[in-house]
Amino acid sequence: MVTDRSGGARVAILLSTYNGERFLAEQLASLAAQTYQDWVLFWRDDGSTDGTSEVLREFSASLGPGRSVRVEEGSRIGHTPSFLRVLNAATAESFDAFAFADQDDVWLPDKLARGTNALGTIPVDTPALYCARQVFVDDALVRIGLSCRLKRAPGFPAALTQNVATGCTLMLNRSAARLVSGSQPPPGSYHDWWSYLLVAAAGGRVLADEKPTVLYRQHAGNLVGAPPSVPRRALAALRRGPGVFMNVFRQQVVALAEQPHLLSDGSREQVQAVAASLRGGMLDRMRVLRRTRGLYRQTWAETLLFRAWFLIG
Repeated sequence: MVTDRSGGARVAILLSTYNGERFLAEQLASLAAQTYQDWVLFWRDDGSTDGTSEVLREFSASLGPGRSVRVEEGSRIGHTPSFLRVLNAATAESFDAFAFADQDDVWLPDKLARGTNALGTIPVDTPALYCARQVFVDDALVRIGLSCRLKRAPGFPAALTQNVATGCTLMLNRSAARLVSGSQPPPGSYHDWWSYLLVAAAGGRVLADEKPTVLYRQHAGNLVGAPPSVPRRALAALRRGPGVFMNVFRQQVVALAEQPHLLSDGSREQVQAVAASLRGGMLDRMRVLRRTRGLYRQTWAETLLFRAWFLIG
C-alpha cells in the first residue's frame, strides 16, 4: 500500500460516459475501493441510450452528500468536448488534483494515492501531469499483457509525434488543469494527448510511473485501443498510413501556434519552426528535423517511420 504524502490534497475524478452500462459498475466500484478517499466524482453522460445514467445516479446516491457532481448534459457533443466540460466544472472549485476516468476500465486500489503523491512533489505553480503504465485485460478482466516502459523521456517536442500519457491513468495538478481548461484543442483531438502536449509545451513536468495503476480493458467497443506490443503498435500505424497521422500532427501544430501565450519561449520557437516547415517543401522539413532536438518517438523504428511521414506528408 502506498503511504499518503499528499498533504491532504482534494481530488476531482472526471468521468464522461456514453453507452457504458455494460462495464461501468466495475469501474465505479474500483473508485469506491481506492485507498485514497478525499475525492469527489464529477460526471457527465454524453447522450447515452442505455442505462448508463441510472447506474451513475445510483452510485452517486450511495456515496452520500457532497461526493458526486453531475455536470450539465444536453445534446451529444463527443468524447473530448465532454471530458473538457467536466474538467471546466471541476476547475471552478478548489481541488488540488484532477484524475480522468474511462467508463470501461478498473482502477487498481492505489491509483489515486500514487498519482496524488507524485503530483504533490511538484511546486503548485508548475503545471504537472502524471501518467502510468496499464495492465491490458480482455472483456472479462483476464490479463493480456502490460503496456511498454518508456524508453525515452516524455516532453516537448516529442509530444507532437506520439502520445505516451494514456488517458485512463492521467492526472493533472491544479496549474495543469487550469492550463488545459483555458485552451482550445483542435477538432477531433483526444483529451489525454492534448493535455500531455500542452503541459509539456508549457514547460511543465510530465511524471511517468513505471508501476501500472489501471486494468485497461480491450474490447470491441473501445474508442481507442492499445496494441500491447511494439510490433503490433507499428503494424497498426502502418495500416492507418501517413494521412491520418499527419492530419492530426498538422492540427495540433496549428492549435499550439494559435495559442502562443500558453507555451514556453523554447516551445513557441519550435512550434513556429515546425509550422513553417509544414508550409514549405521537403528541404524545409529536413532542416527542421536536423535543427529541432527531441522530435522522436519511443523506439528507433517508430522514429524512422515518423520522419518518413513528416517528410512526405
